[in-house]
Amino acid sequence: MKASVFLDRDGVINHDLSDYVRTLEDWEPIDGAFGALARLTRAGHPLVVVTNQSAVARGYTSKKVVEEIHRKMIQRAGKVGAEINAVYYCPHAPGTECDCRKPKTGMVDRARDELSLPPGGYLIGDAASDMELGRRAGLLTVMVLTGRGRSELDRIRDRRKTMPWKIAADLIQAVDIILDNEDTGGRET
Repeated sequence: MKASVFLDRDGVINHDLSDYVRTLEDWEPIDGAFGALARLTRAGHPLVVVTNQSAVARGYTSKKVVEEIHRKMIQRAGKVGAEINAVYYCPHAPGTECDCRKPKTGMVDRARDELSLPPGGYLIGDAASDMELGRRAGLLTVMVLTGRGRSELDRIRDRRKTMPWKIAADLIQAVDIILDNEDTGGRET
């Protein structure tokens, strides 16, 4: 089995909104995102979305709406040949004692267990919490500069946190990086 690719949702696959993606109408994919995911699918990589959705705990949206957004995302991805194997989300607010809110590894651990995924793989995200999740879960991290990526990268640098393995302009370039690494058998760390 090829290496799994874990992806954040808002700011990576779809546009992020400062006041949260609250409705199905708010959800808008980033141009080229599904085509990039289709390339990973064709190359044999399992795709798993792992996303914090604290808008649920804050009362801005409901689990039902979040799950409708995920169904729409999976359906739209499938139309271009991208297979999202599963979506895991944390509905809890920051500071909640749960094991699923990034940077905790609960969503990745659950996906590995439920989908029988091998250790290792990649994480593509636009936030410091994504990069920390990747580090904790033993994943090669690719930070995209879409969404919150630019400001979050500055935050990582300012706080002298562990830098991502690679930095990409967007999901398309992140996929290029992963496929190039796999083609060369690099699996560099």
